[in-house]
Amino acid sequence: MVFAMKLRLLFVCCAMNLMASSGLCSAEVMDDDNYVREIKQGSAVADIKNNKSNTIVNESMVLLWPDGAPQAKGTAITDQPALTIHLPKAELANGTAVVINPGGGFSKLASDSEGLHVAQWLNSFGVAAFVVRYRLRPNYEPSVALLDAKRALRYVRDSAEKFGIDPDRIGVMGFSAGGRLAAAVAIGSDEGDPTASDPIDRVGSRPDFSVLLYPVVPEELIELVSPSSPATFFALTHEDRTVSPKQALPLYEALLDNGVQAEMHILGRGAHGTGMALGDPGLGQWPALLAQWLRTRGFLTSVERIPVTGTVSIDGEPLYWGGITLIPEDPNAPIVWTHARGEFNIDVANGPVPGPHRVEVNILSRDMSDMASGRYSMESIEHYTKASPDASGPLMVEITADKEIQISIVSK
Repeated sequence: MVFAMKLRLLFVCCAMNLMASSGLCSAEVMDDDNYVREIKQGSAVADIKNNKSNTIVNESMVLLWPDGAPQAKGTAITDQPALTIHLPKAELANGTAVVINPGGGFSKLASDSEGLHVAQWLNSFGVAAFVVRYRLRPNYEPSVALLDAKRALRYVRDSAEKFGIDPDRIGVMGFSAGGRLAAAVAIGSDEGDPTASDPIDRVGSRPDFSVLLYPVVPEELIELVSPSSPATFFALTHEDRTVSPKQALPLYEALLDNGVQAEMHILGRGAHGTGMALGDPGLGQWPALLAQWLRTRGFLTSVERIPVTGTVSIDGEPLYWGGITLIPEDPNAPIVWTHARGEFNIDVANGPVPGPHRVEVNILSRDMSDMASGRYSMESIEHYTKASPDASGPLMVEITADKEIQISIVSK
């Protein structure tokens, strides 16, 4: 219990002080013959035996093909691809889901550091997580593991209503070899087979976003990138000697060339296979960066973004040049930032959601008419969060469709 409490604290730090979930798995036993998994959460015990009914229980395991997986060479656990389900507490759930593919060089699965830990961290800010157990060498090649990874995403989307998730906000995540699977699922997705007898096979395998952690990226994937490829987040390390960060650069460049939103972080220090890098002051930043990316890109809410126009004045004069931040009361809705020179215009792709927002204004310059001289036009940083020094609360605006925002600040 002490260990679980410490682990939760680390998750909270990584999620930028987002609320942490409780109820960590404290015991589990797997029986090779009966596929028994016993999970204790407080006083609740979920006992799943011969799991062919795919009963939905938080932190339970379900078989991806209850009646036997295609190309299976036996009936052992390693012949039966599965998902472990991690659902967030109901009061935190935001409808987003991530299918996680742990790494391990296609010969093993790093299911703790690249599965369990990540799933429980995602749960801490309302995201449902599903950890894949895909088939491995020497009995199965990566092409079979890819079948399992695609099936996992189809399964989650097909079961979206039962899990309380949005079928249009399902992402795929992968570490190392699992990153290869996640990239292949994202870039080489399909719309499903409408003639399939299995309803899950009729569901498309395209994720709505992908998260690639020190991934192995095959060259053949690069030519498959298109403008419809999903937005992608990368986290790599400069010191990775197992999978060079150079492997991911062509994929990032292809996404850039095709106009696909992508964000890449190459952290200076850190070895391969560190998972969330809990406790590492450098590499351990990537989870917080991912959480912010998910929020900024609008993946944590189903509320539609809208375009916004507005004006900004300081002491009765139009803002010369500055930045405007719109911070919603909804902790899952995107924070929006834009440049402004008296006026601003934010398109729908980058706009806020309707509702109350806190406003912050940063002046970047008061005069750029003589920039060649190198002279300052300001005495110091100017950052405004209230309409006036005497205002009792923060500067707020109500954002609604087709209504211009007027921001007026008195500095003294």
